[in-house]
Amino acid sequence: MSLAFVYSGQGAQYFGMGKELYDNYEIVRSIFQQASEVLGYDMAELCFEENDNLHLTEYTQPAILTVSYAIDQLLASEGIQPTHLAGLSLGEYTALVKANAFSFNEGLKLVAKRGKFMTEAAPTGTGKMVAVMNTDREMIEDVCRQASETAYVAPANYNMPTQIVIGGEVEGVDRAVALLEEKGVRRMIPLQVSGPFHTALLHPAAIKLAELLKDLTINEPTLPVIGNTMADVMTGDQIPYLLEKQVESAVKWEDAVQKMISMGVDTFVEVGPGKTLSKFIKKIDKQVTVYNVEDLTSLQNTLEGLNA
Repeated sequence: MSLAFVYSGQGAQYFGMGKELYDNYEIVRSIFQQASEVLGYDMAELCFEENDNLHLTEYTQPAILTVSYAIDQLLASEGIQPTHLAGLSLGEYTALVKANAFSFNEGLKLVAKRGKFMTEAAPTGTGKMVAVMNTDREMIEDVCRQASETAYVAPANYNMPTQIVIGGEVEGVDRAVALLEEKGVRRMIPLQVSGPFHTALLHPAAIKLAELLKDLTINEPTLPVIGNTMADVMTGDQIPYLLEKQVESAVKWEDAVQKMISMGVDTFVEVGPGKTLSKFIKKIDKQVTVYNVEDLTSLQNTLEGLNA
């Protein structure tokens, strides 16, 4: 069995994420404690109690990294180790921490700053994102090029064959939606996000992130990490450039999953809050086995399945 761990991205957060595992496992509590010490606020309080901060990008990102990495370390303590890694957007940082490209502490500081830079680059209301369902990739790309003559819009997430997210300036996205409707596209869903992530509008954030990454010592990953931007294995010397580009470039999730399958992966575990990636993977390839771990029940199901 070739086993990939895939890590949740922004949008997967919810109040109470990780709490059952925190209450039952010392290793999970220790990771939360470590995050609190590094960031200077109570990570358990942020994740478990209703508050206004959890949905603010600069808090959301370290919170999801903490929950995902804590679950990862719990699985490691149970003897479950992957052969391949990937993460959706923010989740790529969890994958790189797992692969020892940089430490958990460094990852926390990076994503807190990344969240802040992303918010500054695209304040709420400056852009828009829409999920386009059941539509050919080439048609969406053509329409975005056409609509960009009015205002900027581009594909931002290639999630699965039946869902591609477009993002950009409000006027550009609205124009693309109108053009797609003219071409008979029936199902498009506006996303509740604070900015047009993974588009060129995030370029100012990419520039600031590049400055931070210059000062970071990055190791060669100890496991293959399939990156979002190229949908291929990331090497140590590529990581700073790819993390910079990832902020302002489309996430090729479907291609990354296909790459792992072509490398022999037949089982996936979504590590962290939510089941979004599990849903995407099942739509990409019905033959692979998919688990997720976010609470006691899903942990038990996954351990039983993997040890069967």
